Amino acid sequence: MSDQKQQPGQINIELDEKTAEGIYSNLAIINHSASEFVVDFVTIMPGVPKAKVKSRIVLTPQHAKRLLKALGENIQRFEAAHGPISETEQPPLPLSFGPAGQA
Repeated sequence: MSDQKQQPGQINIELDEKTAEGIYSNLAIINHSASEFVVDFVTIMPGVPKAKVKSRIVLTPQHAKRLLKALGENIQRFEAAHGPISETEQPPLPLSFGPAGQA
């Protein structure tokens, strides 16, 4: 048993090794209905014409708004510590990474 006691109102969150590795994504597609927001995280690779959704997160509108606020606060803290994050112009979909390599 752990010597640490859980405080009232505290949530014990577990993170298994596979989930802790994370999934790389360089594109997020967001859709919504009256009752939920759906965020699909996609990885697009250069020269590959097809991309797969790597993870889908479904949120209530209230949780989506909380996520927006939390991301904003974290971006402010990051930029205060590391300087501004430069924004590049978003290319239209489908993305083109140049000519595909050939062997």
